[in-house]
Amino acid sequence: MHVTSRAIATNQLGPHKDVARRVTRALGHPLRKPVADHTREAFERAQAWYTQHGGAGRPLILDAGCGVGLSTRQLAAGFADHLVIGVDRSAERLSREHGEVGDNALLVRADLVDFWRLALAAGWQPVRHYLLYPNPYPKSAHLKQRWHGHPVLPVILALGGRLELRSNWRLYVEEFALALNQVTGETAEVDVFVPDEPYLTPFERKYHLSGQSLWRLVVDLPHAPQLVPGGTAEEVG
Repeated sequence: MHVTSRAIATNQLGPHKDVARRVTRALGHPLRKPVADHTREAFERAQAWYTQHGGAGRPLILDAGCGVGLSTRQLAAGFADHLVIGVDRSAERLSREHGEVGDNALLVRADLVDFWRLALAAGWQPVRHYLLYPNPYPKSAHLKQRWHGHPVLPVILALGGRLELRSNWRLYVEEFALALNQVTGETAEVDVFVPDEPYLTPFERKYHLSGQSLWRLVVDLPHAPQLVPGGTAEEVG
């Protein structure tokens, strides 16, 4: 079966020249953005669910930007002894029907930037952390909207665990690898990969069946709250 999907169109010829500057800024300036009330409430509900289902006694997987939640369902089925929490900001996407979520999975509507900060402040230590096909924001002027150009980057990396990023845009993954190395000193390979069925996300299916190359970065990180400038308590107060 062949599907059509548009390839990434960008005015960049290589990794953005300002990646290092954006990362330096994120490491030197605490993120002062107030946590939205709706995300704080959503996190409290997620924390209660996490505690009720075994809390730190069961391995945790974070599915960040889970969209319609298909990836959360697939991960929960594939890691039945884990707890899987999928987070997305869109109530419409999360409400789409893709079958039962599973007893070991939870879908949460929340702002990811705030949710990550609250998770780190609460001491969450996911064993796996997925960033599956994030919006690439391919125009060079939009670097600060990519996760590696955003002030929340140190929080993402500080949570630790086996971090996996997938994208159909090689430059996004290469830039993330550069930012990762700058923050943690870790070197991660950017590899082309062929996904197995069932596909983790609808985007993965669409990109693969349309013949686009898919790219992946996987790195094992320690739990490292000290990466975040100013401390996590100050961030989410």
